[in-house]
Amino acid sequence: MNFLEEHYNKFFEEKRLNSRHGQVEYRLTMKYIIKELKEIEEKGKSPSEIRIADIGAGTGRYAIPLSEMGYEVTAVEPVQHNLGVMKAKKSNVTCMKGNALKLKKLEEESFDLVLMLGPMYHLFTMEDKKQAMSEAKRIAKPGAVIFVAYLMNEYGVLTYGFKERHILEVLRDHRLDDEFSCSSSEEDLYDYVRIDVINELAESSGMKRKLLFTPDGPADYMRRELNQLSEEEFEEFVRYVESICERQELIGAAAHTVDILQK
Repeated sequence: MNFLEEHYNKFFEEKRLNSRHGQVEYRLTMKYIIKELKEIEEKGKSPSEIRIADIGAGTGRYAIPLSEMGYEVTAVEPVQHNLGVMKAKKSNVTCMKGNALKLKKLEEESFDLVLMLGPMYHLFTMEDKKQAMSEAKRIAKPGAVIFVAYLMNEYGVLTYGFKERHILEVLRDHRLDDEFSCSSSEEDLYDYVRIDVINELAESSGMKRKLLFTPDGPADYMRRELNQLSEEEFEEFVRYVESICERQELIGAAAHTVDILQK
């Protein structure tokens, strides 16, 4: 059992996704996914004719609702525990165990939309990140759109480094360099990047960028404050994040960033 399996066997992923900061991330990401799907439908395809691949699908947070909307969804997940939770929901999603680095069970150019909303968090070299991007591109149809999510460097520094007071430890262990750039390994579970890395991966993929946005903005920094808001106040916060999520000068400081690329 590797570090990732051990982590997700104990970490209740659905609790995070259903929290208020998780809801912001989910709702904004889903907004852009649906926007892309509607564009495909406008070209003459019905939902049942649109194939979606969700790579690193977790417990099915995106895969299952998309399936319930009538889309044909294939979910690939490396962690057996997550896969079991997803299968237990008895949805129409085709679930399979697999790794973003080698999607050998999936045919070339067979999906209209590809989601990679988790794999880049747990890949620690540029070689592996480029391999995952290459595999996502391989299974995408010409003109298909790929969503690639990342965890951001400054979020890791500010939360784990300063807020949780590990800064001296990570500097001593060279997990941060003199310019406060994160250097993670498998034991750290998560990898954190800056915009220059995202740009390099997008450019090396040979795909066209449609949009780079943050689905959560400052939400993850404000967990306590979000929990204290009334429902009406929380809805205004979601509306606020939606209004700023494409502002490029703010993206690097968010917790998550999503790159929308077109093959």
